[in-house]
Amino acid sequence: MKISVIGTGYVGLVTGVCLASKGHQVICIDKQAEIVNKINSKISPIYEPGLEELLSNVIEKGNLVAATDLKTAVMHTDISIISVGTPFGDGKIDLRYIESAAQEIGNVLKEKNSYHVICVKSTVIPKTTDTLVKNILEGTSGKKAGEFGLAMNPEFLREGKAVEDFMHPDRIVIGAYDEESFETMRKVYEGFFDAPIIKVNLRTAEMIKYTANALLATLISYSNEVSVICEKVGNIDVKEVLEGVTLDKRFNPRVNNQLINPGMVSYLRAGCGFGGSCFPKDVQALSAFSQEMGYSPPMIQATLEINYAQPYRLIERLQEILGTLENKKITVLGLSFKPETDDIRESPSLAIIKGLLAKNAKVIAVDPIAIDNTNKKFPQNDSLYYSVDYKNALKDAEAAILVTPWQDYIKISPQEFKELMKEPILVDGRRVFDKSAFEAAGVRYIGVGLTKNL
Repeated sequence: MKISVIGTGYVGLVTGVCLASKGHQVICIDKQAEIVNKINSKISPIYEPGLEELLSNVIEKGNLVAATDLKTAVMHTDISIISVGTPFGDGKIDLRYIESAAQEIGNVLKEKNSYHVICVKSTVIPKTTDTLVKNILEGTSGKKAGEFGLAMNPEFLREGKAVEDFMHPDRIVIGAYDEESFETMRKVYEGFFDAPIIKVNLRTAEMIKYTANALLATLISYSNEVSVICEKVGNIDVKEVLEGVTLDKRFNPRVNNQLINPGMVSYLRAGCGFGGSCFPKDVQALSAFSQEMGYSPPMIQATLEINYAQPYRLIERLQEILGTLENKKITVLGLSFKPETDDIRESPSLAIIKGLLAKNAKVIAVDPIAIDNTNKKFPQNDSLYYSVDYKNALKDAEAAILVTPWQDYIKISPQEFKELMKEPILVDGRRVFDKSAFEAAGVRYIGVGLTKNL
């Protein structure tokens, strides 16, 4: 099929490239000529494992092209997928880019005679597609829904695993205005995925996305709340507690006497909190939307409050040991919110850096690919220095905090910490290190959800 993808951010570019890789003719639209030129030059403007190689292949095959001209793209395609950003700000979701895209598409539909489906893939609150988007399209095109198609097809992509998730999804959710809209979208995925297609209305599709993200975020915050209780009691390891809980067959069923170990269990782990482009924004948006509907959601609000506080708890525990952080050299290992991405949006590392600088610490932060993004938010200065070399970052440091569990950092031996650091104190914000091995090497180990008997 011929498909135009509006927006070449994280979701839009992955969507366009993956659809093109399966034979669809895709036009990716972005207003910024610099981004368009990069894409057409086979250079991905975002970092995502496997994406640039796939991008190069589909461009060479002629299945994908990037452009700034939305009108021509919509006129020459069957489907337009809206994949623009929906940031959260001023206490609510910002839908200005959705509105703009719908208006531009509607103006083109006014001149187009053939049937065209508009599909919202951006994460939007319920009622956005069947009210805001539909009303704008009808008002600008002079046509009624039904004369054009309308769908909502949420994405479930993990950063760092986005290409894999798109090519091998757990499910495909298609919210559709009518049967023709659904059948057109179903053809996009025909012979593409071995996954169930869930047919729902537009609002249900929107709500599925928010509910999925809020649930996973809640599991993380629940684990972190338990970790605080374990720390307060003393002589309890939250890691052992949660492992004991998740061996319940309702979490970890056995097949042929082998544990399935589903991915959901990975969210029941204590750490320094969740970040990224989705969880914080989407949980905040769901909470704000719920309050607009007249209901204040206490569990969702608690999820956000716990997550906000968690990074600062690591700083508090470090200060309890050092007494003061003023002029102390502290190494922050990892800047991106998770490994295999350069995305620092809402990363716990940002809160930790901010908290350390507020206490007049000297911070040296290390990351393999996210330094440029972080430097834009926290410019390097006399109190903050960046490095890609963890050995340089750890040299003469008085404490280190692991935030992002990049493989290179997980592999750092206790002996390296001991030899490089001035005061070998390690705060394990992800609970990936062996406490016993570090203590045996003479490194003081501070783990989330773990304290000595009080």
